[in-house]
Amino acid sequence: MLKPYHLPSVASPALFALKLSVSPTLSLSSLSSSPSHLHKLSTFAPLISFLPKIFIHNSSSRFFNRSLPMLGPTYRKASFSSGSGSADAREILVQHLLVKEDDQKLLLELQQRISGGEDLSDLALEYSICPSKAEGGMLGWVRKGDMVPEFEEAAFSATLNKVVRCKTKFGWHLLQVLSEREGSLLQDIQPDEFHVKMQDPKFVELGQLIDVREPNEVARASLPGFEVLPLSQFGNWGPEITAKFDPQKDTYVMCHHGVRSLQVAKWLQTQGFKRVFNLAGGIHSYAVKADPSVPMY
Repeated sequence: MLKPYHLPSVASPALFALKLSVSPTLSLSSLSSSPSHLHKLSTFAPLISFLPKIFIHNSSSRFFNRSLPMLGPTYRKASFSSGSGSADAREILVQHLLVKEDDQKLLLELQQRISGGEDLSDLALEYSICPSKAEGGMLGWVRKGDMVPEFEEAAFSATLNKVVRCKTKFGWHLLQVLSEREGSLLQDIQPDEFHVKMQDPKFVELGQLIDVREPNEVARASLPGFEVLPLSQFGNWGPEITAKFDPQKDTYVMCHHGVRSLQVAKWLQTQGFKRVFNLAGGIHSYAVKADPSVPMY
């Protein structure tokens, strides 16, 4: 049974070092020091401040993954799922508890208590040495490639709701898969491909198009059909995103050069959006490669 701390917040659950560093980090070196690029970097602040639990919770612990989910070299241009089989596309909701490698007596005791009907999440709160104990051992929704290999192998082969044991470099884990769902997709769409879609009136009318640039930027160059949701105003529209847009529909996100839009696209994934497309290179690349009539700035 799901406990109160299992219920998802607007932000995705805190992730710990048990999960590999696949969350991309913003590469400061990739941005120039020009005023326009510094302005773009500053617009990430509202998004970061809206998700304090992810980045601050237990940040002093060696188990906590302090990398921010922003742009970096680990971003994949296709699905984040690895492999091509249907099983690889799954996302699973996992909770666990962790004990030291040499604490075999405690491990056996906890296994016996779980077999006797006690809840793993309650035991995690009391005994786990992983910072996830504060969340009842909840690691959130994960996909293949997110976790250390030993934990991943055990989790993705586990029967739903059955508690299984595995060992990693961190110690012994008792883990439980609470639920599973089809994996989501985050993909770049090239300007020329997007331009073809834009020629279809039905696409503009029915598509979910989001422009995360600032109003002064939109005034200089824009594309029809986009709803403007400035990243600097994330605190206003973020909590209402699933009311404004349908997570089951294809969603396209655009900014000036594709940096801010990728950040929002990745966040949309955490909110349950199944198919999210980032306009590669932003509206600037669209003007250069697909439609010269669009002003550049």
